[in-house]
Amino acid sequence: MKADRLLSILLLLQTRGRVPASELAARLEVSTRTVYRDVEALSASGVPVYAERGRHGGIALLPGFRTDVTGLTGDEARALFILAAQGAHQALGLDEALGSALRKVMAALPAPHRPAAELTGRRILVDPDRWLGGPRPAADLDELQTAVFTDQRLRIRYRHGGETRLRTYTVDPYGLVAKAGTWYLVADRRGRPQLFRADRVASATVTDAPVRRRPGAELAEVWAQLRRQVEERPAPVRVTARIRRERLDLAVRILGSALTGPPRTADGEYGTPGEYRTDGEYRTDVADGAGDGWAILELGYPVLPAVRQLLQFGDSLEVLDPPEARRVLADAAAALGDLYAADRP
Repeated sequence: MKADRLLSILLLLQTRGRVPASELAARLEVSTRTVYRDVEALSASGVPVYAERGRHGGIALLPGFRTDVTGLTGDEARALFILAAQGAHQALGLDEALGSALRKVMAALPAPHRPAAELTGRRILVDPDRWLGGPRPAADLDELQTAVFTDQRLRIRYRHGGETRLRTYTVDPYGLVAKAGTWYLVADRRGRPQLFRADRVASATVTDAPVRRRPGAELAEVWAQLRRQVEERPAPVRVTARIRRERLDLAVRILGSALTGPPRTADGEYGTPGEYRTDGEYRTDVADGAGDGWAILELGYPVLPAVRQLLQFGDSLEVLDPPEARRVLADAAAALGDLYAADRP
């Protein structure tokens, strides 16, 4: 819209001082001729803007003119620019809106705070994805957002993990939560809180009925309740394994969600003294004589076949207990051996 473009030009000039028309055109994705027309419109509306021709020319505001919105401290400004690095705005389709908002904030900042705020955007990057996580399925958040912001009930067709068929639910949404790069819909179904992964929602329809939330319940507390249920859910299959120390850091990164406690050696907890390094990884420099080159892992899995995850470590990892987990891995390894030993035409 032209009004948004005019405001963007005003704020860019206020922030940067003199700016070449070509740079304004590139930033706003319009032609240079359009920029000059917009400058004339700003001037006609009383904004003291002018253009200078020549090699060092450009478009500028008269000295001393600014739209003065003050009050932000330096730390508050940095916090806003770190928020811009979170990535959630992209999934919500708010990239352009965020860019426009940050230009307004930058223009409103007291001059001493601007360099630190601008530097924050270049020096802080937040990547929400876990290591070795692979590409995530795309989630369509449009209808979910609409229901959340209009307080309407939502009808979804949903596939639970481990199932192929779709189920249809009518839910009362509290909001959307992004956790480790995955979006979740937090909603009541039949008056009870439930989590729905957004990438498993095959279709969503906003109904005409108003939302029916439990009185006094808010997104933050419902999310906290559901999160506790997930994190405190007991793992029915407990596995004890040993792994060579040189592979331990990699195992901790890959098996992190399955670990039920810190790795240890035969004579105590692994990594003591100093269980963790400053970079968050388990230490591999335990005291001399503490162990025999192996570390012990305690793991939990929801079902027995899930222990096949451990095959990726080859002979660097051995399951010690329970015996049925060892049989699952032995059978899987034998099947792989047969597969690769077979002659191919």
